[in-house]
Parts: sequence; C-alpha cells; structure tokens
Amino acid sequence: MTIDVLAFATSPRRHGNSETLLDWVLDAMKGEGAAVEKIVVPEVDIRPCRGCNVCERLNRCVQRDYMDYIHDRIVAADCIILASPIYCMGLAAQAKVLVDRTQVFRSRKYVLRLPVVPPERKGKRVGIFLSTAGQNWDYVFDAAIPSVKCFFNVIDVRNRDIRYLMVNGVDEKGAISRHPTARVDAEALAGEVAAHLQEVRAI
Repeated sequence: MTIDVLAFATSPRRHGNSETLLDWVLDAMKGEGAAVEKIVVPEVDIRPCRGCNVCERLNRCVQRDYMDYIHDRIVAADCIILASPIYCMGLAAQAKVLVDRTQVFRSRKYVLRLPVVPPERKGKRVGIFLSTAGQNWDYVFDAAIPSVKCFFNVIDVRNRDIRYLMVNGVDEKGAISRHPTARVDAEALAGEVAAHLQEVRAI
C-alpha cells in the first residue's frame, strides 16, 4: 500500500530555505513510491484559533475554512511533515496558526475521549519537523520544539515517532543549497522514514 505523506510549508517566503529542505525530503519520498501532498499554509484560508473551546462539545471547529480539509487529511496521512523557519526564536506565525487549530484533536483526545486515528493505526504514523534558522546558536530551535511535540502528540504521533532535521546558519534565501550536508541529510531522512513506515505497516 502506498505511503500517504502530508506536508506543510509554512514560511511566508516562498521557496526559501525551509521549503527547499522540505522539497528535498518530498522528492526523496516520491522516489520511495510515496504519494505526497504539500500544502502551502500562507496561501490557504486558515484562521487563528478563537479559544472558544466549542470543539470540546462539537468534536469539530466552529470555523469553516481550509482546516476542514486539513483536519481530515491529518487523520488519513501516514506521515505528517511540518516545515517552518525560526522567527524570533520560535515557529513562524503561519506554522503556529496551524498548530493552534489542531486544538480540535486535543478536545477529541483528552476531553471527549474519542480516538484520533483507528486503534490499528496507532504507532504506525511518523511526524517530521524540518526547520531552518539564520543564527548559528546551538539553542536557536529550542523554543519551537515544545509546540512541535504538542502538535504531533494531539494528532496521535508518539514522541518516539517524531524525526527532526534542523539546519542553522542559513539566513538569506538560497543559503540552504550551499550547506554541506543538508540535502544529503534530507534524502537520508526520507529513506529512513519510508523504510520504517513500510516495516510497521507490514506488522
């Protein structure tokens, strides 16, 4: 069965460093036979979470926007990839809006006590966080990680099934292409994830 990959490019700068890193992973995943869908978050209608908590009663968001489609796709996908640059030491605003709107799944999982994915698919999904930052600081990604883990946790991807590829020291557009290992690392990550998913689906 074909691996279903859902990817989110969240940078407001199209074809910048984080999206290029994402495209390398997706191209390699396609080479492994995966079906790939990339959603460019700044170009679709995703409104901020209202904090109304109505999803705790309805099991869905009260807002009717592109998240209706995204919520269904997140449940269906075998691999979910979130790609974001680091802005002011955290996720880009466009990525954070997407993360916040997965509040529906938090309500489903922890308030309504309903499954996010069918029991037979639990433990058989992978999340990938791809990120780039202009600074060379070792800690430049640290503030983004809790939000990333929250995102994957509420959509039923375990911490052990999250993969990370974070590249710092790439600031201006196109800098990622001159990085000595980023492309090789992206392709290797794609191959590892594809092999892992094939293995767990065979169990």
